[in-house]
Amino acid sequence: MTVAGPAVEDIRANRARLGDLVIMTPIRQLVDDAVEKAVGAETAVWLKEELFQRTGSFKPRGALTVMLDLDAASLARGVTGVSAGNHAISLAYSARRLGTTAKVVMPRTANAFRVQVCRELGAEIELVDDVHAAFDRVRQIESAEGRSFVHPFEGPKTALGTASVGLEFVEQVHDAGSRLDAVLVAAGGGGLTGGVACAVKQLSPDTAVFVVEPEGADTMYRSFASGSPQSIDAVRTIADSLGAPRCEPYSFALNRQHVDEVVLVTDGQIRDAMRLLFRAAKLVVEPAGAAALAALMFPLRTSLAARSVGVIVCGGNIDHLTFASLLAQD
Repeated sequence: MTVAGPAVEDIRANRARLGDLVIMTPIRQLVDDAVEKAVGAETAVWLKEELFQRTGSFKPRGALTVMLDLDAASLARGVTGVSAGNHAISLAYSARRLGTTAKVVMPRTANAFRVQVCRELGAEIELVDDVHAAFDRVRQIESAEGRSFVHPFEGPKTALGTASVGLEFVEQVHDAGSRLDAVLVAAGGGGLTGGVACAVKQLSPDTAVFVVEPEGADTMYRSFASGSPQSIDAVRTIADSLGAPRCEPYSFALNRQHVDEVVLVTDGQIRDAMRLLFRAAKLVVEPAGAAALAALMFPLRTSLAARSVGVIVCGGNIDHLTFASLLAQD
């Protein structure tokens, strides 16, 4: 399956339309003795700190791109969605900024801090047993209440929004007088990775794009291996933000067209990357936000040695107790 990804001019136009509803998140080159030890002294590490985006993750870029195209009647009826946290928070934020309401279905295992943030932003929350039940319930809400379903990762409009992360990253590093040999980005379904890869490959065709998944939520890895979208029966990782139950057709096709490789990391490797970001970058990140760095520290360390590597820190929605507990584990 081949799909038409967003063109650079469309990504720029959409980013301009989003305006100050989202911000251009900062980049920095991470220079530290602990980083050199973890990835190699000759490897340059550039962070795209998307955890500083409004709502604490990249998610508003896609959600707002979808919602800005709703007509007045649809917007008035509100939106609904499925999320373990970051998409839910972004829907709540986007709905409030656009003057409507959001009803979000979340698994009962969702981090209590994220549920609280959603409610503080005005969203109505329903808790269900797991992500599979959540998708079933959201379809009922869509039918009964006429709310527009904003998918957490699937579709051309979502990719159009997330592509701005890749656009900004490449251009910001260029403006800093450097370039990226590779970009590493974590997948929670493929909306971010597909959009980023599409933008990066148009702006810098020689830059390799690696998608990173936890072993306990490896839908994109399985899909690449089989050549078609695959599902998993359950999410088994601390990186719950990356816990998509299945890979969807558009996201799969966009990733297949632009991504060089999908790599897997363990929960232990993610915790090590969280510790490194805390020590060297002074960043408190959720597990998903450390997954890309974990890939550079472990499965990709040798192949990307002495290269200029971009790492997208996709989110930081975590409470202090959970953060401390995860770092305390072996």
